[in-house]
Amino acid sequence: MRNRDYRLPLLIVTALVILADRLSKNWIVAHIKAGSAITLIPGYFRLTHVLNIGAAFSLGESFSPLLVRNVLIGFSVLAVVIVFVMLWRVGRALNPTSIALALILGGAIGNLYDRLVLKHVVDFLEVKIIHYHWPDFNVADSCIVIGACLLILEIFRPQQEV
Repeated sequence: MRNRDYRLPLLIVTALVILADRLSKNWIVAHIKAGSAITLIPGYFRLTHVLNIGAAFSLGESFSPLLVRNVLIGFSVLAVVIVFVMLWRVGRALNPTSIALALILGGAIGNLYDRLVLKHVVDFLEVKIIHYHWPDFNVADSCIVIGACLLILEIFRPQQEV
């Protein structure tokens, strides 16, 4: 009996993440002027148009923009290669780990595309809950975080005896 290989469906998930990221960022660029916002839920949620030249949460913006961009591109390429290899190895099975890696790979490629082509990452989701203001993020960031959370849950999940 031959087991099904899920690598192609998982790579399709990765491609869908990239597509959703590109389409959402293109919509934002076309409809919201950089630095502006549209309030969807007053006091809680806005669509913004932020050009992030730093790392996550705009970290590193105080350093040389070219240095930060090159370091982030190098790190992103390395991360994409490592996650792709990991996905290829575990992708024969469909489980939380393989799904997490597919989401992380799509998110990493989405933000890498921005850095290579646009020289910045487009962030556009702004959330505020009570007094906490979450830094603006995008679909790629969301998929990376969801993937990382799945990996953490998988680590703490009780393992079955073999």
